[in-house]
Amino acid sequence: MSAVVEDIQKPERTKPLVARIDWVRASPWLYTIALFAIWEAAVRVFDLPYTILPAPSRIFAAFYQYWSPLWKNSLQTLYTTTLGFLMAVVGGLALGLFIGWSKVIYAGLYPLMIGFNAVPKVAVVPILVIWFGIGAVPAMLTAFLISFFPIVVNVATGLATIEPETEDVLRALGAKKLDIMLKVGIPRSMPYFFGSLKVAITLAFVGSVVSETVASNYGLGNLMSSAQSQFNVPLVFAGLLALAVEGIVMYSIMAWVEKRMTGWAHRSSMSH
Repeated sequence: MSAVVEDIQKPERTKPLVARIDWVRASPWLYTIALFAIWEAAVRVFDLPYTILPAPSRIFAAFYQYWSPLWKNSLQTLYTTTLGFLMAVVGGLALGLFIGWSKVIYAGLYPLMIGFNAVPKVAVVPILVIWFGIGAVPAMLTAFLISFFPIVVNVATGLATIEPETEDVLRALGAKKLDIMLKVGIPRSMPYFFGSLKVAITLAFVGSVVSETVASNYGLGNLMSSAQSQFNVPLVFAGLLALAVEGIVMYSIMAWVEKRMTGWAHRSSMSH
């Protein structure tokens, strides 16, 4: 009886704190903190002027000082980027399905798509300004143009790489071209499609900021351009930091959507 009482009163052994930490979830934060710490130390050790490379402490101070304009312009950039990205999703999915429908269409339009993507979008911005004027529209369209191509290519690739044996079996069973596309082609291309969204959303931010530096009075691109003209380098880096945060958040959302919609397509060993 006394042995039983001792076992009850004996506290349970807990695992060490280090063993209980989820290092996979903690690693992004740890690496980010380490990056800023090394950055801060390097600036102080080499005594770099803030006009060349400001320390993270000075960047965070600028972030606090210019919080209001950074917040307003970040919302503007997020607005134009999201609209351009949504346009790219709809248009890219539709054109990708059209290109992947037939090998003839694929062979005919794919070189045109490559040529279109090879054109620097910075060169297109002045044309958009002539057509639509200075404002949010050129930034939105630039985000659309730069994020459009990855979606089209991935959807078309998913459709064009259906195994010939699968098509032969389905045709032998009486399936038509539309049936093959609806029941095999489109489901097969969905992992490609949702995977391309992660690439497209980051490119959309690039397009928006490039256009805002040239053809807009609002947005992070315009804010950083104005700060650069005033040699306010910490504010420029604060704008870059705000842009990086927005990109990470939107990328994480697209990764979550991909996992929710196409989790069945990933190997189990990669899901842990």
